[in-house]
Amino acid sequence: MKGSDDDRRPKYQRIADALRDAVHSGEYGPGDRLPGENELMATHGVARMTARQALSVLRDEGVAEARKGAGVFVRAFRPLRRRGIQRLSQEQWGSGRSIWSADIENRALSVDQLTVSEEAAPERISSVLDLSEDDAVCVRRRRFVLDDKAVLLATSYLPMSVVAGSAITHEDTGPGGTYARLAELGHKPVHFREEIRSRMPSKDEAARLSMSAGTPVILICRTAFAEEGRPVEINEMTLDAASYVLEYDFDA
Repeated sequence: MKGSDDDRRPKYQRIADALRDAVHSGEYGPGDRLPGENELMATHGVARMTARQALSVLRDEGVAEARKGAGVFVRAFRPLRRRGIQRLSQEQWGSGRSIWSADIENRALSVDQLTVSEEAAPERISSVLDLSEDDAVCVRRRRFVLDDKAVLLATSYLPMSVVAGSAITHEDTGPGGTYARLAELGHKPVHFREEIRSRMPSKDEAARLSMSAGTPVILICRTAFAEEGRPVEINEMTLDAASYVLEYDFDA
């Protein structure tokens, strides 16, 4: 019965499944070139559009990536494992380590785009941070690059009434980052809330993250709370879904 079900699948899907199996079995390794449209047409006796659709399935899944003028290759980038709980522990940032060091192991993570500015708070931000209409926020916008690939866009909003004059308003926030500086200011984060959803990227997001067509983004909005439940930071993050595994490890 399974064979009958398989036979009813579209030809492009059957070809994509065969190529995916070949990747997972190691027949094609990271960085290897996959059979092109002409080869798939000849091997499977299909039209060019069918071969193109099969390769598109693998690109959309993040298994493969197209290189202009060269073909379609097995994706060589190893996804980043984002450890959602360990990375935010006080033990992490309180000891002067970046929260990102919990995720990257010995890989090279850098920020290649960074701006810090004082701005009027958008309504969605001011309502969560409980700001008045005239209150300003410190806005930190960053793009993170891992192994020479852009993987994350992040924008943090913090009340200027809390962070004015501190290292948080500078490009380099120092050891332990923003949360360590908030602790020094008497607003140590003691609780975090993250909301996660997914959608297709905007044109700007796709360009800034160099994303393949059809790949969604993961949106994470994190709010940091100080004592007595006061919100002191909102961080809106846009992740390339093909570049991340979200890991949450906790006791029952």
